[in-house]
Amino acid sequence: MTEPSGREAEVLAAIGAGLSNARIASRLHISIRTVEGHVSSLLRKYGVSSRSELAALSGTGAAGGAPTPGMIIGLPPARTSFVGRVRERAELLDLLASARLVTLLGPGGIGKTRLATVVAEAAGPTYPFGGVFVDLVPAQDGSVPQAVAAALEVAESPGKSLEAAIIGRLERGPFLLVLDNCEHVVDGVAAFADAVLAASPGTTILATSRERLAIPGEQTYHLGPLPLDSDAEQLFADRAAAVGPDDATDPAVVAELCARLDGLPLAIELAAARRRAMGELGLVVGLGDSLRLLAGGRGSTVRHRSLRSVIGWSHDLLDADEQRLLRRLGVFAGGFDLAAVAAVAELESASAADLLGRLADQSLLIPAQAGGQWRMLATIRAYAVEQLRASRDYADTLARHRQWAISVADDLRDRLDGHWESDFDAVADDLRAALATDDADGKLLTHRLARGLGCLTFARRFFAEAEQHYLAAAECAPTAAEALLDSRNAAAAALKVSGRTQASQHLLAAAERAGDDANVRAQALALSVSLMHRYGAEHTEVTADRTSALLATARGLFDGAGDPTTRAMIEAARAWNAAPDLTHPAPDTGLARVAVDAARDAGDPVLLLGALDALGGAVAGEGRLAEAHLISQQRLPLLAEIPRHEPYAEIEVVDALLMAATHAVGAADYAAVLAGSYPFMEASKVLALSCTGRFAEATGIAESEWENWIRNGSPPLRWMSPQAAAAALVHGLLGHPKEEENWRARALEIARVTDAAEVPHLAAIDAYVDARLAIHRGSAADVEDLVRRAVADLPEPWYAPYAKVAGVELAVVAGLPTAADLLGAAGSVRTTSDWAAAGILRAEGRLTGDLSAYTEAADLYDGIGARFERACTLLLLPDRAAEGRAEMVALGATIAVDWSAGIHWPARCHNQTGPR
Repeated sequence: MTEPSGREAEVLAAIGAGLSNARIASRLHISIRTVEGHVSSLLRKYGVSSRSELAALSGTGAAGGAPTPGMIIGLPPARTSFVGRVRERAELLDLLASARLVTLLGPGGIGKTRLATVVAEAAGPTYPFGGVFVDLVPAQDGSVPQAVAAALEVAESPGKSLEAAIIGRLERGPFLLVLDNCEHVVDGVAAFADAVLAASPGTTILATSRERLAIPGEQTYHLGPLPLDSDAEQLFADRAAAVGPDDATDPAVVAELCARLDGLPLAIELAAARRRAMGELGLVVGLGDSLRLLAGGRGSTVRHRSLRSVIGWSHDLLDADEQRLLRRLGVFAGGFDLAAVAAVAELESASAADLLGRLADQSLLIPAQAGGQWRMLATIRAYAVEQLRASRDYADTLARHRQWAISVADDLRDRLDGHWESDFDAVADDLRAALATDDADGKLLTHRLARGLGCLTFARRFFAEAEQHYLAAAECAPTAAEALLDSRNAAAAALKVSGRTQASQHLLAAAERAGDDANVRAQALALSVSLMHRYGAEHTEVTADRTSALLATARGLFDGAGDPTTRAMIEAARAWNAAPDLTHPAPDTGLARVAVDAARDAGDPVLLLGALDALGGAVAGEGRLAEAHLISQQRLPLLAEIPRHEPYAEIEVVDALLMAATHAVGAADYAAVLAGSYPFMEASKVLALSCTGRFAEATGIAESEWENWIRNGSPPLRWMSPQAAAAALVHGLLGHPKEEENWRARALEIARVTDAAEVPHLAAIDAYVDARLAIHRGSAADVEDLVRRAVADLPEPWYAPYAKVAGVELAVVAGLPTAADLLGAAGSVRTTSDWAAAGILRAEGRLTGDLSAYTEAADLYDGIGARFERACTLLLLPDRAAEGRAEMVALGATIAVDWSAGIHWPARCHNQTGPR
């Protein structure tokens, strides 16, 4: 059975937990179709026919989606028996038990990979979180983290590099990371391993290489040849028998042959593959000429030359067609299938299949882990590349390889809505190698491949790499307009990992690159202005004066009667640039409406999404949250119209989903929030569920989203932190003090701050939580300061009303002398939502004793599904208190205070009268 991938292991664990495909998709931040693909793959791999059988199998999996204990993902399948190395195997296992970095050293063909595979499998049970085997043969300088990330199925996140995401996955518990064939990327491996070992104390690394990594803590183990008169002869006999039974071997001849081959496993296997055709004696004679000059030498350098000679000897025994194919296969960085071979080697499929089989029979090719693929051992590929470089078809082979890479990239882009990730991982390094090929005459092909690879790596969540590919595409784009498109996508990728400073630089560079194309220059400058205002809070070197100057230049370049797309971009930039600074964007409402009209005229759904965002933000800033909510809902149908898989459009998708949920919570349309099925909206449900009294669901989603956050590398996500604070509120209402404090700490951790005041929307929710729990418990320390914090004006329109309403009610129940004034000043807040209106009514009832205010408030709470707040309100009505108490019990909330009996707050509250 082929081992499941890391993502499949997580899906299997989720199935065992009883989660639906939709819930699994939400938890893992993947599409439902991708989940369905993983389920189908698991059914095949385990040979079962039902989901229930998979659920039963998942019992061996670790909780939280961790790999199965002892499972080393990606181990190369064993095609033959493992011979010898008993002592080496035991010594390596002892080293792994005591050292965190063990490098298995030796020349090519000595058997490092095979021994590392066997040792990793044997060591697996000592690693509760399993491990992963990463073949670095296809990797290039700089792509080591991508190779590891693909094996682990992790990706970059906003504010989180790929290495950090990998470390976030590894640091969950003891884990074995096997890095095979490091010699050609030794500097990259060394830097990566050093970072992993420093940040993930539970990770152990087993590396194989021809040279040491040379980093602190490294333990090296030098692997020598197989001992003669035992293991070497046994290996020859085993492999010769696999070729086909023949006459009995002559032990003396086999011993001489193994001695001539220096006990090198690969050399012995190559010779054994010819045994049936030549016999042992024929092999000795045939090898004699190749090795005569090396007789008497037994050093490691000589062994390497000896192996090269054996490969050359084996190559010389091939016919011309086999030799031609072998050298042309050297162009592949990784594995290759029949279609790839036919395309690159200029062969019909039948001929390619025949020749591949013949090369495999000679042990010059081996089956790759992915079905239907072959690969070369690194030593043999190095020889093939050497032969290819010396041949007359070198340039033509590279050109065909590049054309094949472009075709593959195009095909993968067409399949982005389906199952494509594993196919991309299998060819990614070949695509990178093809792009790196010097092809001065193929500028259009380079642009096509760079853009395609940018799209694929962005979809694979390798954002930093995608950014570089799009920048490369922009440099060789055929027109300024095409270069701007690539720059927009590079900026979108930069927003994922670097922030708006670097993203805006890409757009400004596009403006410079546009030269005399005034239209493209104006578009690039306008887009940069909007971007600087919209995304993130960092931007130290760019000021509002700077963006105003850029906007003025863009407007000067634009002919008012010109391109409608340019006009739409400029109008959006004008709306955003009306904000007083770049820290708290507050678009101008009138200008935002003009931008919306211009975007509609342009017919560009992406621009319309951005313009509606400006209008929604402007209206929300004026306190009209219900109207802002309706505007935000207008963005959702547009998602079906945007250009799929373009990064510049994808960031608008994420923004539209997040803001739709945020506006819905602000307007107290909890039904809209809870009906959302998009993964990005899942976290927002915590606050909505806390308001509606569905406490168990709220804590369940909060815990699930916390696990996802950990799994995805723990990036700083300020938009998610209020939901963690809402989970703290739920636990406080349920009477769980430890869990309450835990979630308060998590809210700060998610935002990467030490004080909630550093994040305006977290500050608002944090004040709301404190005030609401103080009301619920009938007590609070420093109540005056708490009220002051809750009713403060915050540059955050959606959550601030929650804090203000709770703060006003707290002032009333605590009997503060400022309560009446605060209540009067909060009159405008009641228009933001029915939730706010109900809260103000209840506060008025507490202040005046007007029971009708309670009744009206209870009805409003009932209308928006706020069961908990309705129950709390009913407790204040003498004739309905029993109903409220029953509802509270049904919700599982504590009843900390009997408000009908009156509450006496601590003496530090001045002029207290208690609640009326």
